[in-house]
Amino acid sequence: MKLDRSERDILRLLQRDGRLSNVEIAQRVGLSESPCLRRIKALENAGVIDFYSAKLNQRLIGLQVTAFVLVSLEKQDERKRREFLQQVEAEEYIIECHAMSGSYDYLMKVVATSMDHFSDLCMNHILHFAGVTNIESQFSLQVVKENSVLPVNTQGPI
Repeated sequence: MKLDRSERDILRLLQRDGRLSNVEIAQRVGLSESPCLRRIKALENAGVIDFYSAKLNQRLIGLQVTAFVLVSLEKQDERKRREFLQQVEAEEYIIECHAMSGSYDYLMKVVATSMDHFSDLCMNHILHFAGVTNIESQFSLQVVKENSVLPVNTQGPI
């Protein structure tokens, strides 16, 4: 989907503040309300706008630990891989999971209330997920940059 300048501006605004009203967005991008709303609906229908949510302060809700867990799986077992992915999806403390190139098969971002909680997640859950042969954990000591706002280029398709 090729986006024009107004659509890109709309996406920038909504990424920074998903609670903006259509009136506010229309004013900021220089459109009238109806065309602005039509563009937003078209972006939603095309899947460019995937969903709306609120970003929570992780520490204030009691999630003090962030770890990145590298996972190795048994090779050549598609059934176990599918089961592993279902188990990852079901575990609420795994907030991201990426299939990787290189030495490990998956990289997961895991949050926990404490080191004891994280240890329990690894020892009693993740290590018992289907096909897991090895995990390695690395802990975030400090967030240097955390941004959920994607760059919306001024040229080319998204």
